[in-house]
Amino acid sequence: MVAPPDGPSASPASDAEVQAPWSLPPELVPSAFAVLVASGLDDAEVARRRALYGPNRLRQRNHRGALAVLVDQLRSLLVALLVVAAGAAFAFGEPIEGAAILVVVLLNVAIGFATELRAVRSLEALRRMGQARVVVRRGGRAHHLSASELVPGDVVLLEGGDVVTADVRLIETSRLEADQSALTGESVPVRKDVAAAAPDTPVAERTGMLFKGTALTRGSGVGVVVGTGMHTELGRISALVEQAEPETTPLEKRLEALGRRLVGLTLALAAGISALGIASGRDALRMIETGIALAVAAVPEGLPVVATLALARGMWRMARRNALVERLSAVETLGSTSVILTDKTGTLTENRMRVVALYLDGGVVEVESVGFRCGGSAIDPKDDPVLAAALRVAVLCNNASLARGQERGVGDPTETALLELGAAAGLFRDELLARAPERREDAFDPALQRMATFHDDDGGEGFAVAVKGGPEALLSHCGSVRTRGGVRPLDAATRAAWHAAAEAMAARGHRVLGLAMRSAPSLEGDPYRDLELLAWIALLDPPREQVREAIEACTAAGIRTVMVTGDHAATAATVAEAVGIAADRIVDARGIGSIAGADPALRARLLEAGVIARASPEQKLDLIALHQEHGAVVAMTGDGVNDAPALRKADIGIAMGQRGTQVAREAAAMVLQDDAFATIAVAVEQGRVIFGNIRKFAVYLLSCNVSEVLTVGLAALAQAPLPLLPLQILFLNLVTDVFPALALAFGEGERGLMRRPPRSAHEPILTRGHWIVIAAYGALLTAAVLGALATALTLGRSEGEAVTISFLTLASAQLWHVFDMHGDGAWALRSEVARNPWVWAALALCAALLLAAVSVPRLADVLALRSIGREGWLLVLAFGLLPVAAIQIARAALRVLRARPRDRL
Repeated sequence: MVAPPDGPSASPASDAEVQAPWSLPPELVPSAFAVLVASGLDDAEVARRRALYGPNRLRQRNHRGALAVLVDQLRSLLVALLVVAAGAAFAFGEPIEGAAILVVVLLNVAIGFATELRAVRSLEALRRMGQARVVVRRGGRAHHLSASELVPGDVVLLEGGDVVTADVRLIETSRLEADQSALTGESVPVRKDVAAAAPDTPVAERTGMLFKGTALTRGSGVGVVVGTGMHTELGRISALVEQAEPETTPLEKRLEALGRRLVGLTLALAAGISALGIASGRDALRMIETGIALAVAAVPEGLPVVATLALARGMWRMARRNALVERLSAVETLGSTSVILTDKTGTLTENRMRVVALYLDGGVVEVESVGFRCGGSAIDPKDDPVLAAALRVAVLCNNASLARGQERGVGDPTETALLELGAAAGLFRDELLARAPERREDAFDPALQRMATFHDDDGGEGFAVAVKGGPEALLSHCGSVRTRGGVRPLDAATRAAWHAAAEAMAARGHRVLGLAMRSAPSLEGDPYRDLELLAWIALLDPPREQVREAIEACTAAGIRTVMVTGDHAATAATVAEAVGIAADRIVDARGIGSIAGADPALRARLLEAGVIARASPEQKLDLIALHQEHGAVVAMTGDGVNDAPALRKADIGIAMGQRGTQVAREAAAMVLQDDAFATIAVAVEQGRVIFGNIRKFAVYLLSCNVSEVLTVGLAALAQAPLPLLPLQILFLNLVTDVFPALALAFGEGERGLMRRPPRSAHEPILTRGHWIVIAAYGALLTAAVLGALATALTLGRSEGEAVTISFLTLASAQLWHVFDMHGDGAWALRSEVARNPWVWAALALCAALLLAAVSVPRLADVLALRSIGREGWLLVLAFGLLPVAAIQIARAALRVLRARPRDRL
């Protein structure tokens, strides 16, 4: 633990005591760390302690350095094959070719190194964007801060669902429990309190402490930070330091498997071509080098690296649109999502709660920006004892913060709305607490939907209990109701009237909250017994503006959107109708129990439902499993600690970045930084774009590689001059393959992607149709190269000039071939590929390198290139354009055939 800093504000406690802060009585902890609980540290003291202790971060042992990335590049099969080729060249007395091959090795390693290092750094930067935030009391106010800004002595406000971001000594708790399994291995949450423990108490038994890396499962509390960064228990256990090793996604694994399958075939083919050439009397060194070069050209070693870069760039695009993807694997899964199970509050709605009305015995009080109105007339809450009592309970039974002069509160949106309501009547929580201090809190329980606080009875004996909760959760515990004529029993008729009032409010799309109170002689006992009902509060959370359009886009893309909420069915139906979800198919999950054990008819209703109201966290888990059993790829949104299991269970768990608990964010694969449903639609579209880009460059690379292998193989079989020499093949592999492939990975995607059904999650990267297309493309490129070679020889060109023409023909054909990588519905120069500026930049760079290869004497000599004159360049241009022209004509013919109506029989 961290001892307090020396100096004027240093602690009066001894260093020994601070080294074991769990042994201090809770009332001595603030003084031990020189802080006042009511105000927290000031800015000057925070700056001094941060300079002394550093940021609240663990050492990044998982950081993948540049050297590690470089070593990975040197381990590749590509490098091994090239080194063997260089060794063979030196062994046969060809030092220039050997040195040239080594240069190619360095260039390949440099490109791979730069590409992968950028991807790794992109992922690390994205992870830093998702750092946890915490509520800290500083300068007398509550603030949302990054956890890295915490210093020893900070006063933190904690609630169920938070991830603990530093070691904290508790000084106030209410039904607080923590999941310490990551630190201690305990499988069940541990109850926390403020009791002191002996200095030698084991970590697992320090009930007055919270530890960095653990999570709060329920309750609330206040604590003082006693350890940050490496001075925490988590920091001392190196085995539990965060591990962010670059993960291998299923897609990357499939790409690697594809590469491995091609290796054997490629090596066998290259060996066969080399043997055939040697047997026909060709130079042995040249044929060995040719075989190795073909193997290098044919093995798609660049696929995983380019795929990683495509995924990382896609993650950056999503991050700019407020979708922070935590895992690379989520990016590819997004493209096949078929069902979105979405929460209502904050996702489909604005999550900017405001109170619009209160239902009291005898009438409705409307809340407007100018004040309170009842029956069309303005009223003063001080003149209405029932309204005044309700507002007092709303402000006291609250964990948010809103000081006088502060425009917006800090905390849960519903609770801040209640504080703003109280402020409109001149009631502020800190001022009320000064007269009626809080002595006990029964924290909000999501399962029971209620909360209570005990306060000194202002001017009387005993305690005043302030209670808020869901209408049904409170109504069953109320025995009386306060009216303007006094307190009277809550008989059946009155109870029915209050129930009907709550239903009517919910039917108008309002969230309904109940307020009640009671007097208690002591702090012990059930706070919810014999409550006195005060009011229903109607809160409005309007739908977000772009939700309807986003849901329509998802529907067009074959994705079903289902609202799953714990709210009242009438409220859910109103919001569903406003945002375009099928509000006529509603299932009220209350009373259903376990969905897993439901009868087939009910399960079928649940599968077809557009809205599922009153759903519990356990039912959300069952709903995910139900849809997955029927072949759906499920995305699930959530914000609470109870949503964490469902977020893990879903194929894509989506947490809310603003209102979501840190536990939910840790469990999710994606975090919505703006909590907006429209961001989900954007992320799904980007997932489809990324997968489409990966398919494009996979087809491009493999068809180019097939053309190189076929060109040399067929020439060897025909006993013709080799159209490509070994170093020329390596040059093509380095120039015309890598840069256009990278450009394709950066594409913005085809138009109309969100008007297609989701692909199957089990669909391979390259289907049978793609392999047929690869073979056809490769054959066309090969035909153009061999045609150029034959024409050049027929026209009396020397073998060196003819080989130069065939080399340039293949290079230009491969560059033009990038425009074949577009959707079926567009012309080559009007497609998304032509609109990609990276493609044009890649083509310009490759063209410049090809011109340099021909015009720079030293480079031309190494590559054995000759001057070909104007006629030779015309041949290159004509035969280089033939494949792309043939492909575009074939596509146009197919479009015409598809558009032609079939004759009726």
